[in-house]
Amino acid sequence: MQEKYPQKPGLDFILKQAFYYWNRTLLYQLMFSIIYFALFFSSIFFFADYFGIFEFNDELQIALQKGFNEYLQKSQELGKTENAVNFVYSVLGTIIFLYPLNLGFYQIFKKLDLKEPTELSDLFVGYRGLNFFRYMSYFIFWFFFYSLIAQTVILPVIWVMITLFVAPLMFFQNKTIFEGIALNWKALKMYFIEIFVCVIVAFLFKYIGFALFFVGGLLTFPFWNAMIYSLYKSIFEEKN
Repeated sequence: MQEKYPQKPGLDFILKQAFYYWNRTLLYQLMFSIIYFALFFSSIFFFADYFGIFEFNDELQIALQKGFNEYLQKSQELGKTENAVNFVYSVLGTIIFLYPLNLGFYQIFKKLDLKEPTELSDLFVGYRGLNFFRYMSYFIFWFFFYSLIAQTVILPVIWVMITLFVAPLMFFQNKTIFEGIALNWKALKMYFIEIFVCVIVAFLFKYIGFALFFVGGLLTFPFWNAMIYSLYKSIFEEKN
């Protein structure tokens, strides 16, 4: 399978296409968010109870009564304990485990293009076979690098843009992580404005549902995947 860069797509077309895919899959967007947050928060409460994190509250309240500096010092001390570290790793493990759930939308959007029927099981395509470990390995790599630059302002945005198409390239064209990054970089140099604007729009729309309607965030939270697929489809032309 080869890829080429066709005539530059219009930004308005890419945005309209992304909202089209999102609008056509609202039920799947809702199911994604319910499954994602149910597993995420369940794991937080389970591991917080397992590692005794809730017990830290009493110590923190006592420290806060003595002063804010004592509170900060106590927080740092507790954050370095073995239980606190294990809790953080457990939550990160949950986030990594949930990542392949995003790949299901690429399957669903592709089926819409092919006018094939979609089903709820499509949402879990990222967990089938050995690909599950490929996608998890990619996200571990992605998250590790992101965590190193997270304290900066610009670098995280650049990293997101450099890796925006890696997952769909792995999913549709069976590319490796570094092949995907190389192709992503070529596309970014040619379509920087389009990609940058779409990333900003996707980020704002993704969280605007929580800010304005809260429950509506369950529908807007997965919108990011529709934007990525719209960009991918507009920039990369697949040929057998």
